[in-house]
Amino acid sequence: MEKPKGLRFSPLTLKAEILSTILLFGVAGVTLAVPNVAGCSGSSAGSGTGLPPEQSAATPTIATTAAQNGAVIVTLTDTTSGATLYYTIDGSAPTPSSPKYYAPFLVASNLTLKAIAAAPPLLNSSVATQTFSPNIASGSLVWSDEFANSGSANAEPNATMWTWDTGTNCCGNNELETYCVWGSTTGPCTPTNPNAYVGTDGYLHVVALNPSANVYTSARLKSQGLFSFQYGRIEAKIMLPESQGMWPAFWLLGNNITTVSWPACGEADIMEHIDGAVPPSPNLGVDWIAGSVHGGASSSAEVNGSQQYHPTGFSAAAWHTYGMIWFKGKVQFYVDDPTNIYATFNTSNFNGSWPFDQGPMFIILNLAVGGDWPGSPDATTVFPSSMLVDYVRIYTN
Repeated sequence: MEKPKGLRFSPLTLKAEILSTILLFGVAGVTLAVPNVAGCSGSSAGSGTGLPPEQSAATPTIATTAAQNGAVIVTLTDTTSGATLYYTIDGSAPTPSSPKYYAPFLVASNLTLKAIAAAPPLLNSSVATQTFSPNIASGSLVWSDEFANSGSANAEPNATMWTWDTGTNCCGNNELETYCVWGSTTGPCTPTNPNAYVGTDGYLHVVALNPSANVYTSARLKSQGLFSFQYGRIEAKIMLPESQGMWPAFWLLGNNITTVSWPACGEADIMEHIDGAVPPSPNLGVDWIAGSVHGGASSSAEVNGSQQYHPTGFSAAAWHTYGMIWFKGKVQFYVDDPTNIYATFNTSNFNGSWPFDQGPMFIILNLAVGGDWPGSPDATTVFPSSMLVDYVRIYTN
């Protein structure tokens, strides 16, 4: 018997018509699994699922540059767009719960570095591994900036080591200065009178200026994103300005400040000084510098510890070496000699979550003008005022 016209379906055509009808009208609560028909869907991928195979992020690359006496600076990179890198240094397998990589960091001890890249929805990468065995003796110099300048003119601080914070009251504390970068032509900054430079005398000069009434400029150099370290002994030889409203500092912040913010990142103030030869807050009747630590979950829950250094006859206007010895669970501050420790902070006497074992920290050298702690400059304030730095050095413990 002849089929009615319009109803001549091959099996493949019939399947397609049924599917299109279901998609058009819907069948509530029904899920169909229609098998592939040879010659219709072609070969399948992804273990027979019909989906492409799952892809992984690229394996990180571990690169090193020489520091000093066998130490190296490690840089992690990855070719996967938007990837986050995680690493361990104890040989354990890294996961997205491991420390996050933010910046190049110093390796000056024997360790095994392992790193992965994570870029959801991609699978985590394979593990990149490198073992370091520098066998560096205790007390060895492993990194420094000696601020050398063999030229005949003032020079820019080493751009491979230092970057800059910029702007007016860029970083809180109600400070009055505008921080200027080398070469800035944006007023009140001027390349004619840089606020930080390496002089032909071989010192880093960080200079506070008063270019016009109630206008102040200065500089804040930092190694953020360029260099960081965890554990060891760091020191700088510095001569400080002593004048109302001056606030020089040599300090560290955790690399993870970009994700956990301050103070959870940790702050270690190796040296701070305010105002003149008899700082007023607290007024001890003598000259002093302070070493401090800061932590806590948020600015409203900040936890800190601080200790002033003020032996008989001490003057911050003279050259002194200010240092910190950093162990796991402990930091110690000293002046002039590593055996001259005047303050120790550790997990037992710090009243909060200890922030100094989270990962590497970066270095900051700055000269603030005014702010909540020192108060404003007055008629006695000397301009220009300069903080001079002979060197910054890091040693193994």
